[in-house]
Amino acid sequence: MNTLLSGLPILLLIWVMTKRNAMPSHIALPVTALLIALIQLFLFQADLSLLGANIMAGILSVSTPISIVAGAILLNRMLFFSGAETVLSQWLKGVSTNKVAQLMIIGWAFAFMIEGASGFGTPAAIAAPILVGLGFPIIPVAIFVLVMNSVPVSFGAVGTPIWFGLSGLSLSDVQFIEISQLTALLNSIAALVIPFIALRFLLGWQEIRQNAGFILLSVLCCTIPYVLLAQWNYEFPALIGGAVGLVLSVVLAKKGVGLHSQIDMSLPSKPVKTWEVVKVFLPFVLLIAILIVTRVPQWGVKDLLNTMSPLWTWRFGETEFEVSRALVFSLKSILGTEMSWQYKSLYVPAMIPFLIVSLLCIPLFAMSRTRVVSAFRDTGRRLFLPMLSLMGALVMVNLMIQGGNDAPMLLLAQAFAGLLGDSWGYAAALLGALGSFFSGSATVSNLTFGGIQLSIAEQVGLPVTLVLALQSAGAAMGNMVCINNIIAVSTILGVANQEGFIIKRTIVPMLAYALVAALFSVVSLAFL
Repeated sequence: MNTLLSGLPILLLIWVMTKRNAMPSHIALPVTALLIALIQLFLFQADLSLLGANIMAGILSVSTPISIVAGAILLNRMLFFSGAETVLSQWLKGVSTNKVAQLMIIGWAFAFMIEGASGFGTPAAIAAPILVGLGFPIIPVAIFVLVMNSVPVSFGAVGTPIWFGLSGLSLSDVQFIEISQLTALLNSIAALVIPFIALRFLLGWQEIRQNAGFILLSVLCCTIPYVLLAQWNYEFPALIGGAVGLVLSVVLAKKGVGLHSQIDMSLPSKPVKTWEVVKVFLPFVLLIAILIVTRVPQWGVKDLLNTMSPLWTWRFGETEFEVSRALVFSLKSILGTEMSWQYKSLYVPAMIPFLIVSLLCIPLFAMSRTRVVSAFRDTGRRLFLPMLSLMGALVMVNLMIQGGNDAPMLLLAQAFAGLLGDSWGYAAALLGALGSFFSGSATVSNLTFGGIQLSIAEQVGLPVTLVLALQSAGAAMGNMVCINNIIAVSTILGVANQEGFIIKRTIVPMLAYALVAALFSVVSLAFL
């Protein structure tokens, strides 16, 4: 009975978000969190103080992902209102007239890099308008960018889905790196298939076959550095892999390597000035440079931004609020429990580098006050509903793991483990995809189901790092069918009431991705 009650809120959440008149995540997730709180309080007889502490910690924890989202959206809006996106579109027309080259440079390599820097649906939002501006049809473009925005997602927003999404599982540094390695390898294998399927939504098979050499080279230009970096780091694989892949893909396209000759006389011949192109890419270069400087431990900046040396401490009751010299905000012993919260304001990629780079865009593009205000106003307008969704998800996760051996998440894990046993590897990625589908975020999927995956792995004797890698890759592939992302891209492109149609198309490549993940688990178990 307890297991049934533990799973009821999750089943209800899935139903209300997938039925014909689906409930939006900003309502469904908080309501689910409330339902779990009531079950904990009245049926599991949860300690009231611990229940309140978990709710407070969940609400406060939204500060990390929402600040990253805010920074990413602000930079995106600055580029939009400055006209930089238009310049980028014009420049690409001069790189190659081949449609495959244009789609791979913007929809794959450029989006790969943007995902590594910002994540949270930003790549599709930036790439889709550029491709439509190049003359590609709107709805197929929406499907294409959603499918493409999958492989890099596990390491999106400077690795947020891994370092934040799996942060509550008490994993060692060695385990984090192993998860990073396995995830990158799995995603890179899927990358040999997914772009070909995605291109089919816009082009015929003959055109794809004729340009298969360039497609494969462009894929490898991103995934080889992606896999190499993942051997020792889980923040930069997508960011650096995308940047390297973008540069190399442009060089290959200019030289026509692997491309079938194709001329489109409708494209304008007027070239874009080199300085204009440099200006457009300068914010991304600065973004990458700042992230590298602040993340490489050997340079010492990372330690400075994470120092916990107290600057100011304030106690109220049994709870302690502390601010460190690096402006790390901490709340300890919440309501007298062991629950705590922490926000590293200078290290979380919000103020540094997103806000800094966004502000530098003002003089760089000579933006007027009106355009700057519009960018900030548009950013603020887009934040409220995602914040509610994330709050609901984080509170829900905290409440699901409350209760020790009787925690709802542990009871669900035991049920899943008993159902599939050591065959769980076949389904692990699908659970991750389900999390992204209803939550709109790979990070939230890892937060929601990471604990269940860990418990299942321990109970059935599967390698924990492999199962969590399958979860991480599954959360990435779930971006294809994520309702929030579909609505966001559709809104940007001016498409209405096509969400169901798009999901029916994107679910096919997602299932292909899931098949790759299942086969990967079989092969990996033979070596781990």
